Amino acid sequence: MQTPPLQLDLFALIIFLGVAQGLFLGIFFLTGERRGSVANRCLGYLMLSLSAVIGEMFLCYSNYMFRLLAFVDFSEPLNFAMGPLFFLFVFARIRGRLPKRWLWHFVPAALWAINAVSWLYQPVEVKYNNYLNAYHPELPFAAEPAYYIPEDFFNLRDYIDEMTLLSCLIYNILALILIHQAYRQADKPFWQNSPIRLAQLRNQCMLFLILPALIVIIKPQFYEDLGDYLLACYLTLIIYSTSIRVMAGSNYFIDEPEVSPPMLELPTETKKKYEKSALSEEVEDAVLGKLNRLLEAEKPYLDSDMSLPKLAARLDTSPHNLSQLLNDRLGQTFFDWLATYRIAEAQRLLNEAATANLKIDEIAERVGYNSPSAFHTAFKRLTNQTPAQYRQLVTRSVQTGPPSRQPFPTSSRSA
Repeated sequence: MQTPPLQLDLFALIIFLGVAQGLFLGIFFLTGERRGSVANRCLGYLMLSLSAVIGEMFLCYSNYMFRLLAFVDFSEPLNFAMGPLFFLFVFARIRGRLPKRWLWHFVPAALWAINAVSWLYQPVEVKYNNYLNAYHPELPFAAEPAYYIPEDFFNLRDYIDEMTLLSCLIYNILALILIHQAYRQADKPFWQNSPIRLAQLRNQCMLFLILPALIVIIKPQFYEDLGDYLLACYLTLIIYSTSIRVMAGSNYFIDEPEVSPPMLELPTETKKKYEKSALSEEVEDAVLGKLNRLLEAEKPYLDSDMSLPKLAARLDTSPHNLSQLLNDRLGQTFFDWLATYRIAEAQRLLNEAATANLKIDEIAERVGYNSPSAFHTAFKRLTNQTPAQYRQLVTRSVQTGPPSRQPFPTSSRSA
């Protein structure tokens, strides 16, 4: 069996960097507090799957596979996991949970993994010939043993490219439909760049949607898998675009002003909590204006992972200054403010005919609560009613007009 020299060029470097970055992102999303988000877990597993798929392409393109013949076609089952993982990521990012019976989406990947048994344990000569057939058809084939495990139980390996294309296309379309529905519920045009969360999902979905088109264009131009290096480069682009989006949403590079040392004299009872930070009235007015415009355009309080640092970054201010502004000008803590807007949005959904029949838990998810119990607690504290009681009041008042809303207490900290 021949072993050609290694092929290490620009394409090999790009693919290798994609493998490394995909592994990094997968570990990043699956560790620490980030793992607590079901959307992050889906994205983490997606990045690891992409890394494995393009990792095999790197081994094949660079000729390293001649030294690792046991790994020939090791990532094929993941071809049918990429589409479901991306769809589940979009679903969880929008609704804060996975759909019912979500495991059924991985049945094709599981079946293909079973089928993989028929070629993963082939003699090394058979693996060598399979690799040559796909990437080096010009080289002579090795003599195979007379008897070995029958290959391809399902007789479907010749259609792996077509089935991968179909899987990616179906799940991308399902993700686009889900994003489009979310835009409609937010009363926003599909191509508008707000809310930012939906715009990011839409753009990422469009990137993934190009993959099936590339398969259609590239595969007929090459014998067997010789063009896979181009698909690997595009998957690397998707991985790095995800990295850029993660860095763009990070607060790590945002400078915060130095905290002034405490004054020696004791503050009087009438001094405000944040008086020492010297936030001018003009700056407060500017930040308040930005906040009002952001609320009108994007409704950031509906994001389930909204936090004080994230909101401050959107307003180009520090978390300390934003906390001071909310306390001094609005008389609320950040958690009071967040709960107030979320519960007001929940009341709107319970009042409107188009959404009045939604389940209480679904309304909780739409207004940013991952926990139904937290939503019920916040609703009760702010309105002196449970969501179910409020819904009953709305039903009784259909003929006489919407129910009057109770004034929100500012002491609640349920966000």
